[in-house]
Amino acid sequence: MPFATSLRESVEGLTALDALDVDASDLAASVGRLDDDTVRTLIAHAGRVAREIGVLQAVLAGVAAQRSSRERGSGGLSAETGHRTPVEMIQATTGITRAEATRAVRVGEALMGSGDAGWHGALDRLLYDGALSSAQYGAILTGLGDPPTLGCAAAWARGAERLAGEADQWSVEQLTAQARTLRDMLDPAGAEERFARRFERRSFRLWTDGEGFSRGSMVFDDEMGPWMRSVLDAALRPRRGGPRFMTDAERAEAAALVDDARSNEQLSYDVLVDVLRAGALATAKDVFGAREPGVRVIVTEAPRDGLGRHGATGIVEDGGSALPGSVVDRAHCTGGRIRIEVDAAGTPLAVGRDERLFTRAQRVALAARDGGCLWPGCERPPSYCEAHHSVPWSEGGRTDTDEGVLLCRFHHLLLHNNGWRIERVEAGFVLHAPPGSGREPVPLRSKSPLRWLWDPPPDRAGWRTAGVHARAS
Repeated sequence: MPFATSLRESVEGLTALDALDVDASDLAASVGRLDDDTVRTLIAHAGRVAREIGVLQAVLAGVAAQRSSRERGSGGLSAETGHRTPVEMIQATTGITRAEATRAVRVGEALMGSGDAGWHGALDRLLYDGALSSAQYGAILTGLGDPPTLGCAAAWARGAERLAGEADQWSVEQLTAQARTLRDMLDPAGAEERFARRFERRSFRLWTDGEGFSRGSMVFDDEMGPWMRSVLDAALRPRRGGPRFMTDAERAEAAALVDDARSNEQLSYDVLVDVLRAGALATAKDVFGAREPGVRVIVTEAPRDGLGRHGATGIVEDGGSALPGSVVDRAHCTGGRIRIEVDAAGTPLAVGRDERLFTRAQRVALAARDGGCLWPGCERPPSYCEAHHSVPWSEGGRTDTDEGVLLCRFHHLLLHNNGWRIERVEAGFVLHAPPGSGREPVPLRSKSPLRWLWDPPPDRAGWRTAGVHARAS
């Protein structure tokens, strides 16, 4: 279908509703009187229009970039209007942010430069067909980067298609992170080099501002960033909706933290200062309370490279960022490891009905498989999740990992209180809306980068394996 025809139909579908045929100043009040289903329909229509406009903006940005090349000098399209770059011109003309203008130019340059011949040709077609927004396209393109060699182009292309097929379950920021992690899994040698370059950029700066306040700024490397986040999470988890199932002592400590008069920022400051002051002299409980912080790194069994380093890229359990094999080896020395056996479909250990609650080992296995709360669109990591029985314990359900799923506290309560249901099927788990809602069942997809181990891209069938290691540091 011609682009203009598709855009026209999308706009007509959006404007067919009488509630929008009002003055702009009355729009909010008019839409506010609509029922919930109509609002959801309008959001979907507006999204389609926004996607098509985004494609047009990206193509225009690509043309502007081509016509603003250095070779054209002062005769370039941007320079003729007094702008140094096409990014500046687009930003000034449209009123969007610099980041949005930069993304539009990057996407446009990719579209103008590759066509079907580039490794992301299939990605281009998905953008043109409306299956991807320009922001999602840019996230995948930025996260994956260019293949290190021409021989890797096919793997990059298949990885890009796979990410595009899952884009609807991620925010743009999460999709970028997923693409980066996939890049490092496809290119372990490159992951070592990228880690080293980012490690060199680590820094801490302390200064006094004009009002006499001492201020600090820190850039973390890829290993210590997740560790520091785990330190703060350990201190603030009860305030942020952490799991409810804990001992009486832990529950009392959590309640005291919730009632604490300090803000989250003040608590974070106090925790960081306590860590620095206590150093190695204090026990973890003295500083962190009920839960000791730590970063669990999950990695597959793999042969070592020519330098003796672990040959696979490790994945941080909370957040899914990648760490190279050399860091995994060091974590193994300092923190030990837990072995998890999974079958070819990714199903971990089974325990049965002997226990009502899932054990620590099972929760580690569920974290490796699910990567966080399985509810569509939820961003909660495994440490904020509770294990849910797909078949209720009271109805004979088993405390087995192949029947359990991770859900954050909010979605766990929503499921039990509002009539939602999760069913175990051959291909995984399916979420059913409350009876009478008329909504179709939604397949639940793993949010762990390790999902490619048991459902790998076509060119990486060798990833299928029966075991992974979880390493704690």
